[in-house]
Amino acid sequence: MDALDARIISILQRDGRATNAGIARAAGVSEGTVRRRLRQLIDDGLIKVVVDARRAGYSAEALIGIQAEPHMIDEVANAITQLDEVSWVVVTTGAYDIFAWAAVPTSEDLGVLLSGRLGTISGVSRSEAFVNLAIKKSTLGLPR
Repeated sequence: MDALDARIISILQRDGRATNAGIARAAGVSEGTVRRRLRQLIDDGLIKVVVDARRAGYSAEALIGIQAEPHMIDEVANAITQLDEVSWVVVTTGAYDIFAWAAVPTSEDLGVLLSGRLGTISGVSRSEAFVNLAIKKSTLGLPR
């Protein structure tokens, strides 16, 4: 990633609906260059289109801390990545082995996810959900 890629990403962070022509004008390059760079950034996995879960009707979001059997941490993390409700999974250090971010339509759906789906994964010994009460900042990607 070079300075132009970073500039394109910065523009899109401010306005995710910016057109290729608008990005090209702001970055001082041709529209074709922007189109090629965007395609490469997407292919490389540096840019991804995401949905704001709250605006899509998913009113229950939670950060979930998971403790796993020590010899099964990777297997548990991989199983959690297969849950449709989960959009982010990381293996960590500290009190929890894994953290996952989940968004579901209702708090009842969150209960089903925690007890009926996550809780039945082999190797999960404990989980704790931290439910959002208020979101004060929500950005993705590089700091500005």
